[in-house]
Amino acid sequence: MANNWIIRYGSYRMLGEFEGLEEELSRGDFVILQTDRGTETGQILCKSDEKSKKSLSGAIVGKIIRKMSANDHAKSREIKTEETLLIKTCSEFANRRGVRLTMVDAEKLFGGERIIFYYLAEGRIDFRELVKDLAREFHTRIEMRQIGVRDEAKLLADLGDCGRPVCCNTHLVEMPQVSMRMAKMQKATMDPNKISGRCGRLKCCLRYEQDVYDLYQKDLPEPGTIVTTEKGRGKVLVQEILSRKILVEFEDGRRLPVPVSDLLDSKE
Repeated sequence: MANNWIIRYGSYRMLGEFEGLEEELSRGDFVILQTDRGTETGQILCKSDEKSKKSLSGAIVGKIIRKMSANDHAKSREIKTEETLLIKTCSEFANRRGVRLTMVDAEKLFGGERIIFYYLAEGRIDFRELVKDLAREFHTRIEMRQIGVRDEAKLLADLGDCGRPVCCNTHLVEMPQVSMRMAKMQKATMDPNKISGRCGRLKCCLRYEQDVYDLYQKDLPEPGTIVTTEKGRGKVLVQEILSRKILVEFEDGRRLPVPVSDLLDSKE
């Protein structure tokens, strides 16, 4: 009986559920897929079940045509080599048309149904004539997609400061919202070079633990609050969120860390 599978596909490393085949497949296998974009390649991550589908849209996005053969792999490598020329050609045509953009990547589908060009630009641009030029040159459907710097990292970045592949190019389905408030709450260094990812924006990993910080902080009195403990009364100076403690300056001048469980009452 055929199984449905969760598969990563496309330059954007999208995730989707695909209808399977009768033949035996397993994690890591490369397959040829039919998607709403056309015929393309993908890699199997796991069998589809309720747990694995929670982070997806829920709809089946296509079907598996076959497991990739040696010839399929050879063709896929040829396409990747060709994509470098596609980027160069698009840049040349854009310069001739006076279209101001920076090419980031090009994606040619395995079946040749379309070519997607990813670019950076300041504001919206009119690329209608450029698309006509590219369609005449390559005889296929052309799609121009404007992206941001985070998307550029998703397409091109390799390793992060942690030494592992960047999150946006591996397991992240959507880019999380990250703020400077998260960095301050987690007491991360404020050095931009150390809290910025390959995209130049705040690191996505600052978001991973934020729910725990928010949950724990609710139980801690704010700095400046007067609290009563078994050791006396004092003023809260600092919150130690993960250890669930506060630094208290007592009336006699002592400064001691106090677990939140030792507080008797508090007031502003």
